[in-house]
Amino acid sequence: MIIDTGSVKINFEALREDKNINKSLFLLHGFTGSSADWENVAFLFDSKYNVYAIDLIGHGKSESPSNVSLYSVESQIEQIKSIVEKLKGEKNILLGYSMGGRLSLAFALNFPESINGLILESSSAGISSEKEREKRKETDLQLADMILNKPIEDFISSWMDQELFGTLKRFSNSKIEQLKKEKYKNNRTGISNSLRAFSTGVMPYYGNNLKSLKIPVLLLSGQLDSKYTKINSGLQKQFSKAKHTVIKTSGHNTHLEEPQNFIRTVNKFLQSF
Repeated sequence: MIIDTGSVKINFEALREDKNINKSLFLLHGFTGSSADWENVAFLFDSKYNVYAIDLIGHGKSESPSNVSLYSVESQIEQIKSIVEKLKGEKNILLGYSMGGRLSLAFALNFPESINGLILESSSAGISSEKEREKRKETDLQLADMILNKPIEDFISSWMDQELFGTLKRFSNSKIEQLKKEKYKNNRTGISNSLRAFSTGVMPYYGNNLKSLKIPVLLLSGQLDSKYTKINSGLQKQFSKAKHTVIKTSGHNTHLEEPQNFIRTVNKFLQSF
């Protein structure tokens, strides 16, 4: 379903919807992903929740405008707010994976009254060191340029060859090709602008603001993803009310690699509302 947020048209999929249910779970994918990324777990979430997957700007079926400012964190959280308000759930939970987790956190900090709980999968609060942030920004901008100068198939292949996604090699070649083909559907302008305006190097560092967030937070990371397990171990102490769960035998993408363990942990959290 396409919603015109006033600045850009954003697609979201009602993966499960019952007008008699007043609880909603909103799913936000990672960089180069789309709402289709949640298909393997969509119908396993607690049945007391409506489940909506959002295509972030520049991804999936959402628009990919050339105006880079529309990809900024300020613009994107307003886009998410338009969808959350349209669906008018009495209890709203945001679940964001990687880049989607960073956006979910930004939304929660700016509109805490709009949600009741937050689930961050393999995500972060940004980079605390200004020097490191500038270094990462430079790298991300170079990558954004590369995306526009190469076939999207070449970029996606190199992106998925990163060590961060090495544990996906557990899957068959046909499964990996299927994952890549879904990512090929993205617009090069969209994912390039997404990096320019909302990469880890560009986004603000939110670590100093986490104590202000009073809602329950669930942090998830994969046991085999040592980088994000360490990040989330530290993040847990910065929130007022957070729990960090490590998903055994999983890498960065826990909902894809270990769906049963992922769902068991998430549903336990959802049932507390």
